[in-house]
Amino acid sequence: MTVIEFNSVSKTYQGKVVLEDFTLVVEAGERVVILGPSGCGKTTVLRLLAGFIAPDSGSVSIAGQLVAAEGKIIQPPERRNLGMVFQDMALWPHLTVEGNLEFGLKAQHVVKSERQRRITGMLALVQMDAYRRARPPELSGGQQQRIALARALILQPRVLLMDEALSSLDEELNQHLRKELLLLHGQLGFTLIYVTHDHVEAHDIGTQIVCMRKGRIERIGTASGVMPRGADTLGADAAK
Repeated sequence: MTVIEFNSVSKTYQGKVVLEDFTLVVEAGERVVILGPSGCGKTTVLRLLAGFIAPDSGSVSIAGQLVAAEGKIIQPPERRNLGMVFQDMALWPHLTVEGNLEFGLKAQHVVKSERQRRITGMLALVQMDAYRRARPPELSGGQQQRIALARALILQPRVLLMDEALSSLDEELNQHLRKELLLLHGQLGFTLIYVTHDHVEAHDIGTQIVCMRKGRIERIGTASGVMPRGADTLGADAAK
């Protein structure tokens, strides 16, 4: 089943083309990594999908429904059933871990008993049940990232968007959380769109890798087909 479809999408900012003729189809349950150097347009793809901006031309569809086209946002972000995790995590520092997870559920008018059930289950899933009453400033970077991930997944999104979400972590922790992300994907079955500039992350996470440069797709393929693990193709691209 096709979950996401970009059809010849282009976007310009202040006269500069940041995305050009972007076409991509994502099937349910895939892990798609958008890979490229800074400024290549990969975050713009996420912003278009999330509904924060509209395409200048082309269209975006989610689960067969047109959500944006030709300068118009047809379906607003809150109706797209997408979860998002950013590099800065954007956790509420004054709320407890439980409060951060509960915030979105309250906004969706989920009843208290169901909220508590989901929070307990999700904290166990990300191995953070002992930190239910802690606040984000009391947690390590890795723990905060787990809570950011749990906050997105607790809303049961059809698609999870991650924008350089692990890039600020040291390599050992980054590698550990990559493995945890794959385990969560296997257990929950969501579709993943993961943006990164790191070729190792792309290789480890993606079932499909979309390599971008200067607003265009250069190639698409599986991890083994696009590049061997450890091959620094981005360095070559960035130097061109």
